[in-house]
Amino acid sequence: MSKLTFVRHGQARAFEKDSDRLTETGEAQARALGRYWLQQELRFDEVYAGTLVRQRRTAEIVESCYKEAGAAWPGIESSKDFNEYDAPGLMTVLSSELARRDDRFRRLVEDFENNRHAPDRNRYFQYMFEVLMNVWQNGEIELEGVESWGRFRQRVSGAVSRIVNAEGGGRRIAVFTSGGVIGLTVQRVLDAPDSKALEINWRVRNGSLTDILFGRGRLSLDSFNCTTHLEPEGLITYR
Repeated sequence: MSKLTFVRHGQARAFEKDSDRLTETGEAQARALGRYWLQQELRFDEVYAGTLVRQRRTAEIVESCYKEAGAAWPGIESSKDFNEYDAPGLMTVLSSELARRDDRFRRLVEDFENNRHAPDRNRYFQYMFEVLMNVWQNGEIELEGVESWGRFRQRVSGAVSRIVNAEGGGRRIAVFTSGGVIGLTVQRVLDAPDSKALEINWRVRNGSLTDILFGRGRLSLDSFNCTTHLEPEGLITYR
């Protein structure tokens, strides 16, 4: 059997103008992962990362840990197919259109904006974001320039299929990506309804590990959202 390990990127700078960068905590999470894998003497045959800064930077920090230790590490292959869903498009274009059509959603947006700098801003954001994401996933509103749920599902599933259908057994592969990609892949492996992909996404922690075993055309979930490497240093975050 081969093993495909999905790594969610380290904590990024949510709610900032340039949100596609790791925080200091995010960088610490990546270093903790690198040290953990070295302690476990893990070696990888292939490493992939999305092209978003937070994804690529997480992979690069782990790579630097391996290089500093003189351990083997394959080159990182970047692919847009492992990028997160189009969150900027959803939060600007789709959100504006939904707020124009739906007074209830407009009030959720206003509540979040009024509490953007409050200690519990994540709660207001989540209320708003879950409604927005359900509309997106159900295809209730599809707008030019915003990647649809169907296109997102197609590109991620295609990228995973290309990896698992490649020749060779006993491969060890790492993919540095985001929560939406992980949620979608786990939902696919479990043959669960599409709605479960978003529910899974909400639970994926920064820097966590999710392992998929594959071989002979079969995929199975081996572990989900593992944070063993982060717990000793108190580095558990969701956003």
